[in-house]
Amino acid sequence: MTSWLLSGDVTELGNHDDPASDVLPRGRLDPRTSYLQTSSTEDCTNPSADVYHGTERRLGIRRAARSSAARHRFQVITELGPEEVRWFYREDKKTWKPFMGHDSLRIEIMYRRFCALNPEGALSRGGEEVLKDRGLAGGQSLLETGADITVEAVCVRGGLYEVDVRNKECYPVYWNQQDRIPVMRGQWFVDGTWTPVEEDESDLIEKEHLECFRGQQIQDAFETDTLAKTVDRKDAVHSVQLSCSHVDWYSVDEVYLYSDATTSKIARTVTQKLGFSKASSSGTRLHRGFVEEASLDDKPPQTTHIVFVVHGIGQKMDKDRIIKNTGMLREAVRKMEEKHFAEQTEEHVEFLPVEWRSKLALDGDTVESITPDKVRGLRDLLNSSAMDIMYYTSPLYRDEITKGLTQELNRLYSLFCSRNPEFESSGGKVSIISHSLGCVITFDIMTGWDPVRFCLQEHQDQLEGEDLHWTTHEERHLLEEVQLTRQRLRELQDQLQGLKTATPTPFPTLTFKVENFFCMGSPLAVFLALRGIRPGNTGDQDHIMPKSICRRLFNIFHPTDPVAYRLEPLVLKHYSNIAPVQIHWCNTINPTPYDEIRPTYLSVSKNTASDAENGSSPSSSPVLVRTHYGESITSLGKASILGAASIGKGIGGILFSRFSRSASLPSAVDSGMGDSEDGQSTFAFSAISPSSSSSLFDAAVEMEHRIDYELREGLVESRYWSAVTSHTAYWTSHDVALFLLTFIYKQQSTVQTENTSPM
Repeated sequence: MTSWLLSGDVTELGNHDDPASDVLPRGRLDPRTSYLQTSSTEDCTNPSADVYHGTERRLGIRRAARSSAARHRFQVITELGPEEVRWFYREDKKTWKPFMGHDSLRIEIMYRRFCALNPEGALSRGGEEVLKDRGLAGGQSLLETGADITVEAVCVRGGLYEVDVRNKECYPVYWNQQDRIPVMRGQWFVDGTWTPVEEDESDLIEKEHLECFRGQQIQDAFETDTLAKTVDRKDAVHSVQLSCSHVDWYSVDEVYLYSDATTSKIARTVTQKLGFSKASSSGTRLHRGFVEEASLDDKPPQTTHIVFVVHGIGQKMDKDRIIKNTGMLREAVRKMEEKHFAEQTEEHVEFLPVEWRSKLALDGDTVESITPDKVRGLRDLLNSSAMDIMYYTSPLYRDEITKGLTQELNRLYSLFCSRNPEFESSGGKVSIISHSLGCVITFDIMTGWDPVRFCLQEHQDQLEGEDLHWTTHEERHLLEEVQLTRQRLRELQDQLQGLKTATPTPFPTLTFKVENFFCMGSPLAVFLALRGIRPGNTGDQDHIMPKSICRRLFNIFHPTDPVAYRLEPLVLKHYSNIAPVQIHWCNTINPTPYDEIRPTYLSVSKNTASDAENGSSPSSSPVLVRTHYGESITSLGKASILGAASIGKGIGGILFSRFSRSASLPSAVDSGMGDSEDGQSTFAFSAISPSSSSSLFDAAVEMEHRIDYELREGLVESRYWSAVTSHTAYWTSHDVALFLLTFIYKQQSTVQTENTSPM
């Protein structure tokens, strides 16, 4: 692919006595030579590839930042070079944000190609000066010259977006977004703020400026007397009328914008009668060219770590919510990077939203058709949010949800690797952040949990072990025939599956290894408890999540989040008496490293302690004083587990005996739910006597790595209001952003140290 990079340096004249001397500016191509003669290869599939450095060296592009004052002395007015133009995007529909220098250069190059290919469209957008300089004025197209040039989308913002220079739009690569992001070409800028003038007006100002001052010499910016004279002059050298304002030129480098509103006119009249000049009273000075020249070195580092962000419930209600949440998290991470990880110039972490809900069919509109019309708004809210939990616990739709999320994760990873071929070869890492129900779904995908398959196997084992002594000879013969038929059917199914694929898999698996699994506001602990997971005695993460599947597991939660539960007590029982690790505030000076924080035991109230001394069973375990991180939420969690355990006594007994991963608790697991003296069901821990509890759960055993990390409550935060907002407060938290970067960059630094250490 052909590329063109035209330097915009305006340099000193070869002969100062003859400003009209025919000396080409340094770093510019000869206008009489087609830019097609300068070529280099551009790989848009690799947005981080530095494919323009060779051209930059040949043309001598400046990288220096321009001051807010005028340009250097003895400079000649010509059209702006690509490095002087700056492109902007408006993502929040309010303010224009500048692209990085690397991105702006590439967009400008592609835009000038488009102008050359489409002179009619370029003329309507103020691109006639570019065409004149290329010798293509008068409607001549490069297509007529036989040049083979294509105008493609430009990869920007670390490869997350692409810019369409035809429509001047920016759109994401890895996710769907309904609203396109507008982009703008900036040539003239407001003094002080350096915000761009609207493009149509900027093109008109640029056209008038070149027609009046092309080839003229810019005055010395430091000749203050001359500048004062030109600004204080009553009459402007040139003026142009815009839609709601007008622009006056007092010199080559003194340009002011004036509003034509009635109030502005009155203010100018009054101030001028008082002796003030028009420019100094109500004018806004404009600058030609951006404050900082674009450089190919101005770009983010190559991405070394990608983080997939998985949403929970409620995505059907707001389809773009996970995209907005990921954008807020990415913005918070960038701020923390600038503040705490400025030295990380060789590493870059990128966040990609994973939207899995909108592609699922599930029951279609069946639930909607049976929804009554009364309080319809509330019912629609529940159908769009809480219904996802019921779908996932349904054996009919669970596989559709897990397959949908797995395929979306694999699609995003394959797309990223295809656009960044060096990611896998350079040892790039992948982490996952899941929120709410998304934590449970992601966990099941990573570990391969499928309760339907296990229940069917359990049911089949019961059928095979059925007692046949009570049946007659004829019934026994028929049952044996049924079993033989079932066995033959399974053999035929296995043969059919073997013909379809040599390595049959019940559902698609992830095509990448997960480095870190961050759970935010997660109910995963409740699901694991109802599946029969019971505390062990090793303190190893493998009890919940094997390290062969995921290197580190993190459970991040707000103390008043009503959906979040702790995971560590499912690994070691006595960690229910140990406070979770407090996440540092982002402005903490010299915080203690997380791995060096020692466990802190929670205080026990006197009443519950006396009850324990009177010989109460562990089922009525002491209520811990957790006033500093949400006592009511803990009580709610215990009540939820007890209630769900009572309801699931029947099937729960099968699952508990089948799936318990704690070999040290056979009696507790096998008994499942025991009946207490008052006839009520009690929690599974009731099967353990106090004496056996002390031997099985040694308080001296500590977690290999802490899992539960808790956000700090605000000093003036209301717990009742926080319980409503805390479940969605993770995305904008700078504390969470700093916590994520702390472990992501720490692990990458550790791996690099191990790779560079001598053998």
